[in-house]
Amino acid sequence: MDARMKITDVIGPYREPREQVFSYDYSIQRASWATAQAVRVKVAIPEELDVVRSKILGDVVGTPGQQLMISKLLSRHIANEKIRIADADGMLAERRDTVVAPFTGPLAHLFARLDAWAEEQRDALRAEIKTLVGL
Repeated sequence: MDARMKITDVIGPYREPREQVFSYDYSIQRASWATAQAVRVKVAIPEELDVVRSKILGDVVGTPGQQLMISKLLSRHIANEKIRIADADGMLAERRDTVVAPFTGPLAHLFARLDAWAEEQRDALRAEIKTLVGL
């Protein structure tokens, strides 16, 4: 049976109240499931987004609008990678609504994979940011 996950829709980012995170709502489907399931992926701003941004861009500054566009682009890429990591780790194997929390605290061991991904994708992300934002 085909157990691959297919992302059918993504909505976001949302700014979570009382948390320093952006969240994205994914709809995922597997061939063996009758209906799609919801997954909320949270990207911690100081612990994930800011770390990846500094790894990709260093101390690059820009206008507030450029910084907003960079944050939106990078947080979406981070969320996409986090859902792949969560799937590979078996967190999305069951057919139920799930939250993929920030890779801090109990999930801090998963941050190493996100960090390695950011290192691998540095040049591609820089090029995308340059094209989109002009930095």
